[in-house]
Amino acid sequence: MTALECCAGIDRRRFVALSIGSTIAAPFSVMLAACATLATRMVVPVNGVLTLPLAEHPELRQPGGVLRLLPEGATEPVYVLVQEARHYVALSPVCTHLGCTVDVQGGRLVCPCHGSTYDREGRVLRGPAERPLARYETQLTEDDRLVINLGVRK
Repeated sequence: MTALECCAGIDRRRFVALSIGSTIAAPFSVMLAACATLATRMVVPVNGVLTLPLAEHPELRQPGGVLRLLPEGATEPVYVLVQEARHYVALSPVCTHLGCTVDVQGGRLVCPCHGSTYDREGRVLRGPAERPLARYETQLTEDDRLVINLGVRK
């Protein structure tokens, strides 16, 4: 069935209304789907340091896990990625090209604005970005708490 055959049963006014409605709704449905895949958790830093008990964050218990945090008072989130057992990376998701927020897509982070692509360590895989994502210092304590120092960017 062609597009003309499909629309043959509706008048011009209805066709325009449906076209405009779907054009307006499409970007919002994509944004909602993206938001649903990576929920943001609000956290309270103490003296610029986040302490995350692994027992309270199941996303951090297995390789490939991702946690999106928004520290109280901050304007940008922090992504915590599990590389392998007991190896964590905390990144700023702000693309170093023009400041858009990158999306986590499996083994890479992709900028939706211009396509810059980073690996899970924040290194540039594809431009136009030329610099890696900012990384925060992380440490895993003996009692399984991930400590992220927001004041120390690598």
